[in-house]
Amino acid sequence: MFDWIKSAIDRDPALRGGIRPLEILLYPGMWALVFHRVAHPLFELGLPFIPRLLSQVARLLTGIEIHPGAKIGKRFFIDHGYGVVIGETAEVGDDVMIYHDVTLGAIGWWKENLKKQRHPTVGNRVVIGAGAKILGPVKIGNDAKIGVLAVVVNDVPAKTVVAGSLGKILKNKRR
Repeated sequence: MFDWIKSAIDRDPALRGGIRPLEILLYPGMWALVFHRVAHPLFELGLPFIPRLLSQVARLLTGIEIHPGAKIGKRFFIDHGYGVVIGETAEVGDDVMIYHDVTLGAIGWWKENLKKQRHPTVGNRVVIGAGAKILGPVKIGNDAKIGVLAVVVNDVPAKTVVAGSLGKILKNKRR
């Protein structure tokens, strides 16, 4: 069995026992990863169209968008999954688990050099809660936990728990 499928079965209580592990075939995260595992090597070979087509088919079928350029580690698991977006230069370590509506995105092409790292680098054994947004070329250390709806725009040290939103006024133009 593929180690990432076994990882999903081991982590998700809904998949334990009897024939229930077959239900992994119904998980959109599993199918998004299948498409990515095919598209990524093609992208690395410099073929632009087919990998992007595969990622868009996966998005249509699953609601999960993983750019074929993203580097995804072993035993990665997306639970529920709908609304997950993982950008082109994102790097995700081993044994990472993320929930629905998570974004590993860039801050904006107008501020960044397109040839540099624009998306997050996520360490090993990280858990990212539903609705979290990790933006820009930040690094998330090993064994960190990113809470539900957290907005992360700065590096997170290993074994750290992050919660909450950064929502604050950065600039206020008064008339």
